[in-house]
Amino acid sequence: MQGTVQDKILHPLAGKPVWRHSFDAFHSANCIQSFVIVYRDNAQKEAIQSQIPPKTDVHFTPGGLERQDSVWAGLKAAPSKTQIVLIHDCARPLITAEAIVQAISAAQETGAACVARKTTDTIKRCTPDANGSFILETIDRSTLWSMETPQTFQYPLIKDAYQNIIENKLPITDDLSAIES
Repeated sequence: MQGTVQDKILHPLAGKPVWRHSFDAFHSANCIQSFVIVYRDNAQKEAIQSQIPPKTDVHFTPGGLERQDSVWAGLKAAPSKTQIVLIHDCARPLITAEAIVQAISAAQETGAACVARKTTDTIKRCTPDANGSFILETIDRSTLWSMETPQTFQYPLIKDAYQNIIENKLPITDDLSAIES
């Protein structure tokens, strides 16, 4: 949807904004105590705020220039009592309450967990040659996984990892990359 709609998380999908599908799954998991919503601009914040159910503990914080800046802002805005944090991209509306509960359980046990799926696409490595063409190599996909969200962590682990990422300006592609570094 990138480039085809003004704000993909506010775009309607099956009768409600895309973000609301994720929110409803988290809410129905019945184990989330607080929500931190990182927003793009005030219009987005107001649109989301207007649909939050009453008596829901929600903290809003503005995002940053890069995704990692936005995640860092969200981590800093989390309540001090936070033990487990789930980092989710609300543009991914197909998450289920069951997957959320499983991710929390796994992160409590191991420190980190994520929703992922085996890669089924054919993946090619393209290397330019001297003529400006590309040499293609098929990558063995049997060991490849596509990361999804939420990515779930014990709070001190991910907060320390992101502090290192931000302070050292390290590039990452997802939240698990932060703890890999």
